Amino acid sequence: MEESKTLWKWISSSAFLASMCCFPSVVLVMFGLASASTAAALSDRLYWGPFRKWLLLATFIFLSYGLTRYFRQQGVCTLDDAKREKKKVINVSLFTFGMFLVVYTIWNYIILDLLGIAFGIDAWKESSIWPLSLLFD
Repeated sequence: MEESKTLWKWISSSAFLASMCCFPSVVLVMFGLASASTAAALSDRLYWGPFRKWLLLATFIFLSYGLTRYFRQQGVCTLDDAKREKKKVINVSLFTFGMFLVVYTIWNYIILDLLGIAFGIDAWKESSIWPLSLLFD
C-alpha cells in the first residue's frame, strides 16, 4: 500500500511540474500580485515559448527517476532483475505515464483553467474547453 502511495506522489508531482507554465499566472492573480492581463501574457509566454519544452523534459526526467526509485524499492536493481520482471516493469511504467497524462490533463486543462477564469483571466475564456456560459456570467 505504501508503495502505491509513493508512485502516486511521483505522478502527481510530475503533473504539477509540467503545469508550471500556467500555475504561476493563477497564483499571481489569486494573491493580487499581478493583473489578469499580465497573468494572461505571462502564461502565453510560458506556454508557447521554449520554457514549456524544458518543463516537459524535466517532467519526463523526474517521472523516470521516480520509476527508478520505485523499482529499486521493489528489488529490481539490475538489468537482469528488470529482464526477469519485464512484465511488471512495462505495466507499471505504462500505467505511470498514462496516469500522468490523465492527472496532467485534469489539473492543467480543467482545474487551472477554471481557477484562472474564476480569478479574472478573461483571455483563457477563448481557449477553454468548457461551455463557460453555463459556469460563469
